[in-house]
Amino acid sequence: MSASRTPGHSRLTKAHKLSIAGVATLSAAAVAFSLVPADAAEAEVVTAAPVAWTQAVGGAQTKTLQGNLSAQQVISQANAKAAAKIKADADAKAKAEAAAKKAREQKAAASRSAARTPVFANNLDGWIKEALFIMKKEGIPGTYAGIHKNIMRESSGNPMAINNWDINAQNGIPSKGLLQVIYPTFKAYHVKGTKFDQYDPVANIVAACNYAADRYGSMDNVNSAY
Repeated sequence: MSASRTPGHSRLTKAHKLSIAGVATLSAAAVAFSLVPADAAEAEVVTAAPVAWTQAVGGAQTKTLQGNLSAQQVISQANAKAAAKIKADADAKAKAEAAAKKAREQKAAASRSAARTPVFANNLDGWIKEALFIMKKEGIPGTYAGIHKNIMRESSGNPMAINNWDINAQNGIPSKGLLQVIYPTFKAYHVKGTKFDQYDPVANIVAACNYAADRYGSMDNVNSAY
């Protein structure tokens, strides 16, 4: 008995099935073939892109590094100049303070010296006392009485007295001043800090007492022309 056909159902023969399979295979191959070149191009692009990016980034980093080094050099130089200025200012300040301190010390020393130095009268009494004040500091022996005694014998207390008749005068070196000192003796025994003048009463007394101490032990031991 023959089979009946179902309406609307087409029966595919073996040949039809083979034909459809072949078309499907060819289509897949075509799709696959068309996809391979695209993937290869993308691969090349992807491969090339990192190289270009690396070069670009590397160049930018180099420029940035160079810029940073230049900036650091500028900052370092500025810091060095600032440090040098600070040191110079500190040195100048220290020098000024040292000079001011020295000036204050000198002023204070002068004030102390002035305070320690008494004021002496400008007469025979004052001249002898001032001479004794200097002699004490210089270690020259002598007393008020011994000095006064010899002054009165030699010049009667006249600081401008001069001997123009003795042997010294005849030799061109007359005795002068309160204690009648000749120039060579005054020059040899003059005490620093007193006037270099035979007629100066204090300088004359101190030089004469210095000579008497060297020759006689003290002006106190002199009782005649010396």
